Order: sequence, then structure tokens, then C-alpha cells
Amino acid sequence: MLKRILAINPGSTSTKIAIFEDEKLINKTNIKHSTEEINTFKTVFDQFNFRKNALLEELDKIGVDIHSLDAVVGRGGMLKPIEGGTYNVNQTMIDYVKAAPRGEHASNLGCVIAKTIADEVGIPSFIVDPVAVDEMNDIARFTGMPEIRRQSLFHALNQKAVALKAAKDLGKDYHDLNLIVAHLGGGVSVGAHEKGRVIDVNNALDGDGPMSPERSGAVPLGPLYKMAFSGEYTLEEIKKKNYGKGGLVAYLGTNDGFEIEKRINSGDQEAKFILEVMCYQIAKEIGSLAVVLKGNVDAIVITGGLAYDKMIINFIDERTSFISRMLVYPGEDEMESLALGALRVLNGDETPKEY
Repeated sequence: MLKRILAINPGSTSTKIAIFEDEKLINKTNIKHSTEEINTFKTVFDQFNFRKNALLEELDKIGVDIHSLDAVVGRGGMLKPIEGGTYNVNQTMIDYVKAAPRGEHASNLGCVIAKTIADEVGIPSFIVDPVAVDEMNDIARFTGMPEIRRQSLFHALNQKAVALKAAKDLGKDYHDLNLIVAHLGGGVSVGAHEKGRVIDVNNALDGDGPMSPERSGAVPLGPLYKMAFSGEYTLEEIKKKNYGKGGLVAYLGTNDGFEIEKRINSGDQEAKFILEVMCYQIAKEIGSLAVVLKGNVDAIVITGGLAYDKMIINFIDERTSFISRMLVYPGEDEMESLALGALRVLNGDETPKEY
């Protein structure tokens, strides 16, 4: 019998919902919230009833009775560091996101809304591979400064989802493989997946790893701290150079891959060179993780929005093909990834973890 699953993904000014029957998408809706409405709430947690009611109204509009559901799955928020997998939503998790010690983020509401709806009809509620997934080996956490440790903050939901797809396509179990997975979107995260664990990955938020369409990636520290203390920039301006106005935006004035490709096809050599710079850095990051995996790499897996760009794929493949074969899964379907995580539990293919 088909399992009906409601997936919920709260964003800053929207709440995405999707209905799946097993792996098949039945309905997907993006409920928009105006900035004015969101700004009336003091904290993200205060938005709970507002977002839940909007979601229930939308379900009523599209004719979905919550009593017809078999499970509800929400996007995981800024939780404490945890292993990857599908988790039962419990009160400890709710209390943590309410206190928000790791920061306010709309995704914190995913588990809360999921549990409230699920409890009303007596079905399970889950989260899947939140951004807080941390499976790094201790050796990967250290830097040259004892005061600073590397943290695991990356596109865990999509990386884990495509790693499972790659394992299926290779006819093997994810936990028997060594994969290097590169998520290429507004930010770039490249992870070493060793036998089902992401043992090393660049922090795509904090200036670690390759540049991306809107992030600087790692830069030499000497010039950076001189810039920071020059008096010419505020802290917020320095942050923006790292996150938001770095990378392709800083050099080319846009983070739009299609626009950049159009410029390249029109003969813009600067655009072509800067794009290749980004791909060079991504390839170099992949190479460094091949060392982490001691050269034992079953496949290089590329995903994210930029994976649609054949020029980018070719640039990276030219430099990494000696390491292993490349598998490409363009785009990022967070709703499907959430639903599939819940489905694996419902089908008995995975045991849910407790937070």
C-alpha cells in the first residue's frame, strides 16, 4: 500500500510543502509570506502558529486531509551537531530549536510544525539530514590555531540524498562506498563520504574551501586581516565579501550561471577565465579529499544547480577524471530528499534515530 507523506520546508519568507505517495510527487506548493507579516514576530519560534495555520489552509484548499497521511517530515534546523540520518521528532528537539542556541533560522520550525500535525492524527514525524549533521573525524577539525576549530556545516540533505542515489546506480550499498560529493549552488560544499559518514567537508558558510557564485571561499589570511583592520570596512562589509558578495559576484557582478554562460558564448574571455578559476578551486578541493580517502574513491558525485552547466562539469572533469568516474545529478530537490528519508523508515529500510 502506498505511503502518503507530507514534507515541510520553512524558508525565510515562504513555507514549501509537498505531498508524496511513496516516491511519486502528488502536489507541491510554495506558500509565500510577506516580509511585513514575518517582521511582526519577535523570534522565528513565534511564527509557529502563523505558518502552521497557513499550511493547514493550503492543505484544505488542495483537498488533502491530514488523516490520509502516513507521516510528516520537516526540514531539520540549527540543531546541535548530530550524525546523518532520519530522526524522530521529540520534545528534546523542540525545546532545542525554541531556545535556538545555534541561531535563529526558519528551518527550526520544520520539526515543530511536523510534530504538531502528526501528533494530531497519531502518525510519526521526522526530520532528515539537517544542516547540523556532523560526522567529521577529529583530525579534520584541527587548524593551526588552537582557538579555532573547523566545523561541519554543509548541504547535508542534498549531499546524503545524491550519495544514496549514486550508490543505487552503482548497485552497491552507500555504507560500502567511498564517495566525494560536491554540491555546487550559491555555496559550494565538497564532502568525503567514507562508508556512509561524511568524515571531512569544507564549511561553506565560513570562508572555507572553493569560491562559489556568491562566496569567497578560502583567502590568504594576511591580506584579509590587514583589510579588516584598515578602517576602510565595517565588520558587516567584510562578512559580505565572504558571504553574499564574494566569488563570481565580486568578479563578474552576477551569480547567475546562465547569464555567465551567455557572456562566455558571446566571446567574454574574462567571464570564461573566472568561471574556470572557480572550477579549478572545486577540482582542487576534490583532489584534497581524494587524499583524505587515501585514493580509494569509488565515484565523484556532482550535484546542485550549477551541475546543469556542461561547461562547469567539463572543466572539473578534466582535472579530476584520473581520481575516479564522475556521476552527475543536477539540481537540488529538498522536498524529495525529505520524503525519501521518511519513506525509508516507513518501509523498514532505515531505523530512525533519537535526538
